Amino acid sequence: MTNTSTPHHVAIVMDGNGRWASRRFLPRIAGHKQGVDSLKRCARACDARGIKVLTVFAFSSENWQRPQEEVSGLMDLFAMALGREVPQLKSDGVQLRFIGDRQGLSGRVLKGIAQAEAATVDNHKLILNVCFNYGGRWDIVQAAARVAAQGLAMTEQHLNQAMALAHVPDPELVIRTGGEQRVSNFLLWQSAYSEFFFSDKLWPDFDEAELDLAIQSFGARERRFGKVSGQNEAGAAPTVPN
Repeated sequence: MTNTSTPHHVAIVMDGNGRWASRRFLPRIAGHKQGVDSLKRCARACDARGIKVLTVFAFSSENWQRPQEEVSGLMDLFAMALGREVPQLKSDGVQLRFIGDRQGLSGRVLKGIAQAEAATVDNHKLILNVCFNYGGRWDIVQAAARVAAQGLAMTEQHLNQAMALAHVPDPELVIRTGGEQRVSNFLLWQSAYSEFFFSDKLWPDFDEAELDLAIQSFGARERRFGKVSGQNEAGAAPTVPN
């Protein structure tokens, strides 16, 4: 039950912006700005390698607990990046989707999200899911609430269809940068059978070569989905209803 060399869907915990800045005696927001450039570079690299879906963890539901100055700076940076980067992303064929709880976000941010999604809705070259004010537990709870509100049985299939990423298959590969080895409440449901790659590089330093290492590691693994090595591939991967 061998693996294809390139995953269809890659998800990334973009960790290390603040430490990157601190090591250079810069304010933490400088690291986040550098992280935006790294995301642009990574999206182009994914597209060039035939990856069709990229999901990134931009701001977790727990990040509100950070110092207010940093949170405000992140919100401003996010709003500015939307206005600046969306025209190029649209030209490049990237479809932007924003995943997360929109309650509590400012009107400026909500307007930017709506405009970005509308501007890129017809693009299909690469789907870029930006998880913003997102948490895996929140995702499961909101999916269960949606299923209950529809009066449906609480089955795995119905929950799959109600998840925030129901429009794409589950990620085959999850990458975390920054040297930490934990999921931090990211895609808890969707990553049940994902392969993980932990990179010591801080996110602003994550480049094409490190992405290739992650893809090579993924391609060398045997994905059995609970079966034993050597079983035929028919029905090997669990289907994900969309």
